Amino acid sequence: MSLTEQTKLQTKHRRNIWLRNAFVVFLADMFIVWFAFFAALILRFDFSYSQVPERYLSNYIYLMPLWCVFTFVAFYIAKLYHSIWSFVSIEEAVRVIGVYIILAILEVGSSLILNCRQPISFYVIGIMFAMFGHIFIRFSYRLLRRLVNRSSTFSSHSGKANDYGERVMIIGAGDAGSILVKELKNSSRINQIPVCLIDDNEAKIGRSLYGVPVVGGKKDIITKSAEYDIDTIIFAIPSASGLVRKEYFNIAKETGCKLRTLPGIYQLSSGDVSISKVRNVELTDLLGRDPITVDNNAVFGMIEGKKILVTGGGGSIGSELCRQIAEHHPKQLIIFDIYENNAYEIQQELIRKYHDNLNLVTLIGSVRNTHRITSVMKKYKPDIVFHAAAHKHVPLMEVSPNEAVKNNVMGTYKTARAAAEAGVKKFVLISTDKAVNPTNIMGATKRICEMIIQMMDRQMPDTSYVAVRFGNVLGSNGSVIPLFRKQIAEGGPVTVTHKDIIRFFMTIPEAVSLVLQASYYAKGGEIFVLDMGDPVKIDDMARNLIKLSGLRPDVDIKIEYTGLRPGEKLYEEKLMEEEGMQTTDNKLIFIGKPIEMDDEAFKEKLAKLDDDSKEDDENIRQYVMDIVPTYRPENY
Repeated sequence: MSLTEQTKLQTKHRRNIWLRNAFVVFLADMFIVWFAFFAALILRFDFSYSQVPERYLSNYIYLMPLWCVFTFVAFYIAKLYHSIWSFVSIEEAVRVIGVYIILAILEVGSSLILNCRQPISFYVIGIMFAMFGHIFIRFSYRLLRRLVNRSSTFSSHSGKANDYGERVMIIGAGDAGSILVKELKNSSRINQIPVCLIDDNEAKIGRSLYGVPVVGGKKDIITKSAEYDIDTIIFAIPSASGLVRKEYFNIAKETGCKLRTLPGIYQLSSGDVSISKVRNVELTDLLGRDPITVDNNAVFGMIEGKKILVTGGGGSIGSELCRQIAEHHPKQLIIFDIYENNAYEIQQELIRKYHDNLNLVTLIGSVRNTHRITSVMKKYKPDIVFHAAAHKHVPLMEVSPNEAVKNNVMGTYKTARAAAEAGVKKFVLISTDKAVNPTNIMGATKRICEMIIQMMDRQMPDTSYVAVRFGNVLGSNGSVIPLFRKQIAEGGPVTVTHKDIIRFFMTIPEAVSLVLQASYYAKGGEIFVLDMGDPVKIDDMARNLIKLSGLRPDVDIKIEYTGLRPGEKLYEEKLMEEEGMQTTDNKLIFIGKPIEMDDEAFKEKLAKLDDDSKEDDENIRQYVMDIVPTYRPENY
């Protein structure tokens, strides 16, 4: 069966369902008309059928078919047969009242014209009965389902088995909480029952919202979740700051309940609140800060109409760079990566999203290959290059130091020179806080990359070379978060290298947004340092992830401390002492001043380092130490 035929069948099926439902409501409406006016007539004569004059009964029988036609036509025009019973609201009631103002005129007028005059009370009482009967019919299904839901809530709260759904506590009895309570109570498709609300407003505690009680404030979350046998807690205060959200989540995660949240008001692009917007609480919600924002207009002006090349464009940072660059209408976006699967994935994602509205080129190649990177630069002549290609895994680079030198150091040097030869206007290196006083070969090679950038900026005045330095990125390839999640899914243990180890964290979109803004500030030679907020203990992060999974650390999931890995620090630094710090217009972006050095001597050392790395010289660390005096590996 073709897709068109399936669509036609689905449309026909939906129409048949509507016709069936509309016919049922139509029959009920006609019954209401007959019954309401008959009751009005009987009421007029003291509920005695025998006392009703024959002419009034004849007039009643004569008028009812006509009034049924009036009612059907008016209701159809007002679309009162098109409503969804599950979501009938006050709007339908208002429409019924409005329609009956017209019907009252038609019914009284027609009886006078046809010489079928009835008692005045017959019109008044009959119209009132009929109007409220039609409203009741439209609300009856919704009322019945609410009674069923409420009875299931009471039975489960009294200790009986609950087969109706999850018991939900909602934090926030404001507008958003009100909408969620209403939607949860009225929807038959959502297997969740709101049973209590939490709000720190003392005036609301003890009151109720659509029949759901406000049982306490923040401090009562743990006790009330146990008392009401809560399965899921939903945070419904979109306007709350990151710090406030963190306070609530830190309490709620101790309950063992599933934690869900409405996005912040800055993420609700349309401003609409609904249960469909609710998502699981993530580790980023526990960072305790609001998302980092940038001046998109400035970035837009820098990228729009420009050719942009991203090396390592298929990686975690590189792919997000490609996503955000694509949004700003570049003249051409060139993705360059050695890993074809990564490159293919981001290529297909951008094609699906932008179709023919993005001039996209995807190339496979290595920055270590001088001829390849040079030919790509000369052919496409990019205006801006974001250099994200690098080996970044600390433990792997410790056992393969020569590869770190080849890819990170020489790859950066070759790409930077190729950029200058091709007339690139701006070259942005993605660096790391591990480059500051490094204790591992990966950090040391990235420090050399920063030195290359500053040297190239002094020697190639037509190209602005800058570096952007930041810490760990949540969810990036090889970061601890995916590892912890996998270990939790497998039942543990979760491995942490040291109980006191701390790191700075930022989400991938945040980091890339700041990279783009830092590149806008770039004049040449700067090392931009991103403020990543307060450091986070990896041990706390592991425990929070376990709790967010509804499990208990050291009980359901064991935590093991494996000891620091080779080259790993307890604490990361952002700046070397001699770099100092300058501010920018964005308070989250700082500039470390360039360190003076002998460029010619540095180039000679780079040439020797290149030769030594090709020979797999075991003394490679010693050569790196000669270039980076702050590099202090173990056993040296």
